[in-house]
Amino acid sequence: MPHTGEWKVRLHLFEDEGTTKARVVLNTGTTEFTGHGTAHQNPVDTDVPEIGDELAAGRAMHDLGRQLVDAAERDIEGMGTAATGQSALPETGWPMPDQTQGG
Repeated sequence: MPHTGEWKVRLHLFEDEGTTKARVVLNTGTTEFTGHGTAHQNPVDTDVPEIGDELAAGRAMHDLGRQLVDAAERDIEGMGTAATGQSALPETGWPMPDQTQGG
C-alpha cells in the first residue's frame, strides 16, 4: 500500500554569552514534537558560532529522533505487538561482533 506524506520542520537557534540553544519543531499534521539541544563554548576556545550552531542543532535533532522512536514504540505496543526496544538487534545490516570472543 503506497503512502506519501510531508512533515514540516523548523529549527530555531539562539546564542547568548557563549551558549547556543536550539529548538527543532516537527509538525506531522496531526502531532507536534519539539527537540532541544545546547552547546557551551569554552572561554579559552576561539569564537566560531557555526560550531555552536552545529552542536546545538545536532543535539536538538537527536532529542527529536529519540522522541519519534519512543512514539513509534508506544504505537507498536498499542497495537498489541511487542516493541523492538533499544536492545533489539537489527533484522538486516552488518552483524555485531561478539565482544566475548575478541570479535
